Amino acid sequence: MTKVNHILFVLGFAWLLTACKSGNNSQTNATASSGNLLETRYKMMLEYPVDSMAMPRSMTPESNLIKKVPSRDWTSGFFAGNLWQLYRLTGNSEYKKQAEKWTPFSKKESVNRGSHDVGFKVYCAFGEGLKVVDNPEYKKTIIKGAETLCTRFNEKVGAIRSWDFNKDIWEYPVIIDNMMNLELLFEATKLSGNKKYQDIAIKHANTTLKNQFRKDNSCYHVVVYDTITGTVKKKTTLQGYNDDSAWARGQAWAVYGFTMSYRYTKDKAYIDQAEATAKFFMTNKNLPEDGIPYWDFNDPGIPNAARDVSAATIMASALYELYGYTKNKTYLAYANKVIQTLSSDHYILDSKINAPFIFGHSTGNWPKHDEIDEPIVYADYYFLEAVLRKKDL
Repeated sequence: MTKVNHILFVLGFAWLLTACKSGNNSQTNATASSGNLLETRYKMMLEYPVDSMAMPRSMTPESNLIKKVPSRDWTSGFFAGNLWQLYRLTGNSEYKKQAEKWTPFSKKESVNRGSHDVGFKVYCAFGEGLKVVDNPEYKKTIIKGAETLCTRFNEKVGAIRSWDFNKDIWEYPVIIDNMMNLELLFEATKLSGNKKYQDIAIKHANTTLKNQFRKDNSCYHVVVYDTITGTVKKKTTLQGYNDDSAWARGQAWAVYGFTMSYRYTKDKAYIDQAEATAKFFMTNKNLPEDGIPYWDFNDPGIPNAARDVSAATIMASALYELYGYTKNKTYLAYANKVIQTLSSDHYILDSKINAPFIFGHSTGNWPKHDEIDEPIVYADYYFLEAVLRKKDL
């Protein structure tokens, strides 16, 4: 694929075509410039040294220090996933070769019972790989990962346990992020024919649906359960501004997770919740005009609060899928706005920054002052997925 074709492939959305038809040369030139910048960023991913103990997670802009993590980190599967998606996007076999080198590094996480994030670590790498190559080992790893994740399911609670820390104050915590790990279970049932994985995924989704949402359809970050009775003990947060706030990435996880669950089950309750939370997000009075949310919709520092590109890319990817089921054009419009906003040098990292990331301005964990206004690998992952989903539409 030529350089020009690649740029048009990535940025050839309606907004670009409109600019060309209207003779808006300045906008067209800006688009071409952004396309060149994206290509530079993609190439830096390709050139990043292969190291099983150094999966790139984020970067501190002031020092250009890259945070590198081993496979046990919850973000470890995203970089291999980025390379698989770039191969599908560009057709350049070099991305496939690099993806095949990075993917096996997360394999041992398929037997790690101490983490609820098996889905992120395993499926984002092996699942993306399986979309490109029919590799029996990838299938086995996904099924093994699903088996491992099922060991964290409590029948009385009806959900998969999230964190193991803070046991003195959280008897059995379940976080909204956990909805994302259900894709591993659904796919394992498809690959193996064993309904157990899907049955557990559905039970978890139903428990989350029942207990995780407020009347305004925003969601709590953490719900703590009693393991004896299965009842809710507390609704709280770890990464939001406070217990009653709407943590932006959490809302995006919810929309994505229930849209994805609808894909496998066609349960109307799931898509209804996805639409309701999407509406809360998109119509929120504190959502900036460009579509990139503040890290928490209730941060009192708004409009001087940190943004979170990752929340925007997760939501955009989810809404492209949701649009496919509903044909609601407001979802398409928001997702397109996010892609348009991000395809600018305000959000794309400067070409002089030598790091395997595409965007700046994501927020990891604001309460812990960790990864604030930084490039983070999963923001890139869901952007690339959103672009591929847009193309499929």
